[in-house]
Amino acid sequence: MSIKNTGGSVDTAPAPHTPGALLHEIFSARALEFPERTAVSDATRTLSYAQLDAVSSRLAAQLRHEGVKDGMLVGICLKRSVDLVISLLGILKAGGAYVPIDPQYPAKRLEHIVRDSAISLMIGDLDNLPSTPSLRILSLADLLSAPALDLKTDSSNRAPEGSPAYVIYTSGSTGEPKGVLVAHGNVSRLLESTQREYAFTENDVWSMFHSIGFDFSVWEIWGALAHGGQVAVVPYDVSRSPTALHQWLADQGITVLSQTPSAFRGLDDADRQACTPLALRYVVFGGEALPATVLRSWVDRHGDQKPALINMYGITEATVHTTYKRVLGQDLETAATVSIGKPLDGWRLHLLDAHQLPVPQGTAGELYIEGAGVTLGYLNRPALNAERFTLLPGTAIRAYRTGDLLLLGDDGEYRYAGRCDEQLKIRGFRIEPGEVEACLQTSPSVAAAHVAAHDYGDGDWRLITYVVPTHGVEAWTEQTRSDVAALMTESLPDYMRPSDYIALAQLPVTAHGKIDKNLLPSPTSVPATAQRANESGLTEQEQFVLKVWSETLGLKNIGVNDDFFDHGGTSLALIRSLSMFKTHYQINLDPGVLADGATAKVLANRIQRSLVQVQ
Repeated sequence: MSIKNTGGSVDTAPAPHTPGALLHEIFSARALEFPERTAVSDATRTLSYAQLDAVSSRLAAQLRHEGVKDGMLVGICLKRSVDLVISLLGILKAGGAYVPIDPQYPAKRLEHIVRDSAISLMIGDLDNLPSTPSLRILSLADLLSAPALDLKTDSSNRAPEGSPAYVIYTSGSTGEPKGVLVAHGNVSRLLESTQREYAFTENDVWSMFHSIGFDFSVWEIWGALAHGGQVAVVPYDVSRSPTALHQWLADQGITVLSQTPSAFRGLDDADRQACTPLALRYVVFGGEALPATVLRSWVDRHGDQKPALINMYGITEATVHTTYKRVLGQDLETAATVSIGKPLDGWRLHLLDAHQLPVPQGTAGELYIEGAGVTLGYLNRPALNAERFTLLPGTAIRAYRTGDLLLLGDDGEYRYAGRCDEQLKIRGFRIEPGEVEACLQTSPSVAAAHVAAHDYGDGDWRLITYVVPTHGVEAWTEQTRSDVAALMTESLPDYMRPSDYIALAQLPVTAHGKIDKNLLPSPTSVPATAQRANESGLTEQEQFVLKVWSETLGLKNIGVNDDFFDHGGTSLALIRSLSMFKTHYQINLDPGVLADGATAKVLANRIQRSLVQVQ
């Protein structure tokens, strides 16, 4: 199947299933049913369903006036906010499909998405967007302040449910991200299917925790609005601090929370120390494997009934979630990793071998997904569509070939067993090593590179890079590393940037010329090229911060001017570090102390100032 965006509209093949309703129509029905209930809120604004319906309809009329036509792709580059939700609804009501772009993406990635999607119109923050002759960037405030227009609709020309609703970009093995085109019917069928398992109500308050560029946000926004619930937007600074997040969840009365297991570790630590009760009904996990260790202490304190703990497997090409597993305490005693459960109603899973034959039960096979969630395909990628959106052998049934290995247990539940290819997952994000390696090799200092994931302990997976320096290992200095890291920062989002670089004279290969992963040294076994933690002239506070960070990050050579997050630091690692500083110095530090720079020098200066104030 070929999907092209020409002249601002999208030509697609027929929807692969019996579709559901249009997303904005589902919302409008809830607005009629619950006009006075809160629909969306952020740190500064709250809109009822009636207000959100009215303002999004006004925006839709303005967008039609600006040239938005049925099926047209419209970019949106806004921070998580009430304005973001208004814009999504407005684009859909105007007949368009939205292309979400995280404003925190580096400029090169922004430019690629704009170019690849061929969008000619975008709602966004002018300061964060590339300026191109073919792209008009519209301010939401300007659109809504213009004289009101009527949104003229013709029910006889109602868009089919198989028409596109959005395009989300994922990491690409060829070196560039690729767009996945998702239909209204894909999402509405997901909402219908999951409602049978969850029974959401208009009283639920859903946290919008994730980036608009991550498809968990689809579940968080439309899951709430489809059932008359509230979308509560998590402020960015709150999302970076598990302690602040825990208090925010309590203050907002959040009942539905979606988390990757990596993020939940920090929240669990914060909950262990908090006294404030939470209103959670559900915690929904996804994005990566769920180790049993992540949930054991939580279940010991709260049990497994309220909140209910749900593990779901999914993939963007099959619309966010595909399976459902209610996690009980006994599940945490029988396996190291929680199963992903059984397919949602409307989805079917097929496990096939390399010859596309079914594998025996209990044997790992590549997962092919059939049914309601299989999306329209990749935007402008006919060859990749033919490879991945394929027919099941001997049938006319369209399925998505995931590259994931699963096995079916005797209990009828599926378990994740790895990948058929090199794709990695870090903190819930899909990463194609080829995209990171392609970026690395644009540096004149890098002759070759291999990207891998390494577990630094207790499920703390980080992205690392083995590099062959152009001028030899001896030429791989701290300045060289810094220059290469800066290049990555210019081109890749933060979750795709390596936390560590290991210089090798050459990459080990097998007799067949492939990377011999068994001969790659572990990051924790590589001696530091310079013991920078013992640099001369450092203050006592700088030395102690470096000591803590070296232990927390599992690195031997982090320096006083190195960025904590560029070396694999996460919000959980930061909270653990701050706890150690509190114990040692008897002072309270908030994650916001790194707002002016995430280096040991900045933090040590803050500690010194706090000590002076205490005295």
